[in-house]
Amino acid sequence: MIVTGEYIRNLRKEHGYSQAELARLAGISQAHVAKIETGKVDPRLSTVNRMLAVLEKGKEKVTCGSVMKRNIVSAKPDDSVVKLIDTMKRLGISQVPVFAKGRNIGSVHEGTIIHNAHRNLKLLKVIDIIDKPFPVVNGSDPIDILPALLDFHPAVLVMEKGRIVGIITKSDLLKI
Repeated sequence: MIVTGEYIRNLRKEHGYSQAELARLAGISQAHVAKIETGKVDPRLSTVNRMLAVLEKGKEKVTCGSVMKRNIVSAKPDDSVVKLIDTMKRLGISQVPVFAKGRNIGSVHEGTIIHNAHRNLKLLKVIDIIDKPFPVVNGSDPIDILPALLDFHPAVLVMEKGRIVGIITKSDLLKI
């Protein structure tokens, strides 16, 4: 394969680097990067190798662990539904995981409550309206996996070293 200026430009754009960033990381000038990409200059092999080393390494991937919220508001199966609704309103959250003895056993979210609004919520416990658990990802997983999960679930839990340590919602992704 012949490495052309066009190939370097496409690779640079694919990795989200500006010419200035690539130049700084490869130890050359931005003007030199521009000339290489347009074909005005035939670079030395060592320059091409430095540029490719930067581009092949790529930018650091953002992980689920870096965007999660660590303070998880959760419910227990025997909690009062009315009390949970009050907590959710007070904290401005729309979903909570349900834990029993440290295990993720289900969830309650706005939709769960709406679907049970015809019942007398004052008499119900969380276990009476519990929905399926949120999916769990590892803290080291790239955030690229989150959109597909959040299309079908209101939240995703994050696990590190075998323990649930955080939660990610759609609004957390919008902040990135």
